[in-house]
Amino acid sequence: MPDQRVAVYLDFDNIVMSWYDRVHGRNSYSRDRQRIAESPDDPEIVERLSAATIDVGAIIDFAASFGTLVLTRAYADWSSPVNAVYRSQLVARAVDLVQLFPAAAYAKNGADIRLAVDTVEDMFRLPDLTHVVIVAGDSDYVPLAQRCKRLGRFVVGVGVAGSTAKSLAAACDQFDAYDALPGVKMPAAAKAEAPTRSRSRKKTVDPEAELLDRALRLESDKEGGDWQHASAVKSLIRRLDPAFSEKALGFKSFTDFVKAHPSIAEVDESTNIVLIRLIPAQR
Repeated sequence: MPDQRVAVYLDFDNIVMSWYDRVHGRNSYSRDRQRIAESPDDPEIVERLSAATIDVGAIIDFAASFGTLVLTRAYADWSSPVNAVYRSQLVARAVDLVQLFPAAAYAKNGADIRLAVDTVEDMFRLPDLTHVVIVAGDSDYVPLAQRCKRLGRFVVGVGVAGSTAKSLAAACDQFDAYDALPGVKMPAAAKAEAPTRSRSRKKTVDPEAELLDRALRLESDKEGGDWQHASAVKSLIRRLDPAFSEKALGFKSFTDFVKAHPSIAEVDESTNIVLIRLIPAQR
């Protein structure tokens, strides 16, 4: 199997602002923007920024799990204090810092256009790229994700829960919440605000159960049997919903997720290969 080669593109302003809102509440960054720019040393601002610190290493390590990192670029106004504190960490991880001047950084499509142009150029310049990781949550990246897929790349999206457009998650081959990446610690303030995909939702709405049911039916029809490999069912679920993550839902494993839906499926762990099937009443 040939080595998988990965390119990573971070809309750093987007992820910093989104995580700040995730920790401190919706639209918090917009309300604090002027104070952050004018008084970055204010003790209250320092404390709020510290609580919403981005774990750069967690993002880079996650991207590296897909293969060799060929290039990694982060787009932001690096003269801004909120971004400048990350420069040494990013440079230490061999991340290229792309400067967006203030007028572009705060404009609607400042990072979007530059990042998209660079990504498409890189795909033609480096034809051996197999994976493209886009760290952002803006729906403006949907055409980019679709173009990358048409050019034969596996597209991975990473965004903050609650701040990512559903259309972007659907446009990727796989989408993971930054909140659920290995190593990311959820501040107490963020934990208090329920994520968009949570086990604490009302019992009357359980799209994950519907997704499991649909995947099992599709896999059973394709394979012509009742019992299916758990890994195959999980892969199908990820194709149906690239944003699906059992860990983001609070489960340690996919098997635990299935076991939490006894009205939908049953699990056979009698061998080394975990099998699952729809319970008879559901067939």
